[in-house]
Amino acid sequence: MPITPPVPVPQPVTPDAPAAIRSPLLTQWWRDLAFVHWAVDPDVVAGLLPAGTVPDTLDGVTYVGLVAFRMHRVGWLRLPGVPYLGTFPETNVRLYSVDTHGRRGVVFCSLDAARLVPVVMGRAVFRLPYLWSRMAVRAEGGTISYTSSRRWPGPRGAHSRITIRTGQRIDEPTELEHFLTARWGMHNAFFGEAAYLPNDHPRWPLHRAELIECEEDLVAAAGLRPPAGEPVSVLYSPGVPVRLGRPARPAGIPTP
Repeated sequence: MPITPPVPVPQPVTPDAPAAIRSPLLTQWWRDLAFVHWAVDPDVVAGLLPAGTVPDTLDGVTYVGLVAFRMHRVGWLRLPGVPYLGTFPETNVRLYSVDTHGRRGVVFCSLDAARLVPVVMGRAVFRLPYLWSRMAVRAEGGTISYTSSRRWPGPRGAHSRITIRTGQRIDEPTELEHFLTARWGMHNAFFGEAAYLPNDHPRWPLHRAELIECEEDLVAAAGLRPPAGEPVSVLYSPGVPVRLGRPARPAGIPTP
């Protein structure tokens, strides 16, 4: 008889990391982030998640996120961050996941980045779907624009153009805003197994934002349906320093 995976009981969503990472594998800054999210049916995205995870939901709904930002000074262990190779624009398409340990995380469907060396290392070492793209982030007054055009490995020319106008600081984020941003790890297929890579950082400084422009096909290129309608959430953050821990395996759900 087939084995029915246990239904995960997610840990609470917390605005602060549940545990500090004392010996980081990587350190970095995430700066000038635009979070753009659409609601989707969990059944639509379940097949894109790694074995050992299921879609994380809020009131029966899950989300696809398009997140654009500047990666700043990536560093290994406790070494100083690298100023050139470790500093570049990035745009990712992500989903929301939970494993049977209850660990909530994100799953990256694609990560476009503007430096070839980090792309190659991310693909080879972490088995992450990094892609080399021509990218730029430009700020003018209260607006920020993020552009991306894919170079390698493809589909070549997959692109995005996002422009937001930053708004008022959020003192008390809503339940949805916490759900979408308070993510303390990622799930990934790592050498044939599902792994969980934890992170910690200070509480997000969040601002509401107005989406002025969003012209993209990165979501479809990642294997998802193109977003239908307006996003349900648009947020901005000036950023946080981040520490990433070592992968923990397995993620949770046993296989037959």
